[in-house]
Amino acid sequence: MATTICFILWVVFVTDTVWTRSVRQVYEASDPEDWTMHDFDCPRECFCPPSFPTALYCENRGLKEIPAIPSRIWYLYLENNLIETIPEKPFENATQLRWINLNKNKITNYGIEKGALSQLKKLLFLFLEDNELEEVPSPLPRSLEQLQLARNKVSRIPQGTFSNLENLTLLDLQHNKLLDNAFQRDTFKGLKNLMQLNMAKNALRNMPPRLPANTMQLFLDNNSIEGIPENYFNVIPKVAFLRLNHNKLSDAGLPSSGFNVSSILDLQLSHNQLTKVPKISAHLQHLHLDHNKIRNVNVSVICPSTPTTLPVEDSFSYGPHLRYLRLDGNEIKPPIPMDLMTCFRLLQAVII
Repeated sequence: MATTICFILWVVFVTDTVWTRSVRQVYEASDPEDWTMHDFDCPRECFCPPSFPTALYCENRGLKEIPAIPSRIWYLYLENNLIETIPEKPFENATQLRWINLNKNKITNYGIEKGALSQLKKLLFLFLEDNELEEVPSPLPRSLEQLQLARNKVSRIPQGTFSNLENLTLLDLQHNKLLDNAFQRDTFKGLKNLMQLNMAKNALRNMPPRLPANTMQLFLDNNSIEGIPENYFNVIPKVAFLRLNHNKLSDAGLPSSGFNVSSILDLQLSHNQLTKVPKISAHLQHLHLDHNKIRNVNVSVICPSTPTTLPVEDSFSYGPHLRYLRLDGNEIKPPIPMDLMTCFRLLQAVII
């Protein structure tokens, strides 16, 4: 029970790391006594809460242009408007901006003036979801830690786009129009601290090449990926959460070692075309294989090897760590093989 609680806490920690690192910086508010009365000017189109003077709320107002942003503002909310352009001028005094939310507008790449975003030297969070972007915008400020571009029309990543984004920890490109030809071997070069990469719901047939070495969470659900190259995970030795649900993976498309990668803790392969349970690491804790074409579970093949000299009482600590196994939606008929439980002694839930 204690081990399970530790795992849950660790999952929460890893999932939120890209947030906590930045939030700590974002909430270092400056001293209100340093502001002049002019600093409290508020654009007439927006709302400036007296209790939160560093925030500017301009969402849901039918705006077609970005108003002039006062110099005191750290948090800018412009979502759900009709904005098509991001010019430099509204931001010329906004040197303190940390957070910009421009989700659900009509912004195109042609509408972003070069330098409009890169001039924001302290920006940490940039939200541009649900717009009309066809490529990843560039240049972006070196300070950026999170870039959210979900549900656009992105099909291109210009060369060098990420070359200076060494502080980026989260990149969300889900639900776009990315094809395999959008990536070059150096596309992700420069993303030294990237931890979470989400490219679910695109049109990929192959795994993206040369991912950043620090990637811990890789989400590739709802693509058309057919295979994984041999030794693919050597480049991302820290990957702990891997989602490949709703793809076209078959047994022949997997590496010879399967997913025997010691860093992977949570592996999701639901809704693919697998007929066998792939090899896994003894460190894996959650395995999702539902809705494939698996007919039986060959425990002698999938049971990770452990030292044979361990006392029985130590096999719980040093044996396979698998706790959750989902196999429903396959062609497997109960009962569950007893040797499955013998191998995976920490199993708490098996769905078949």
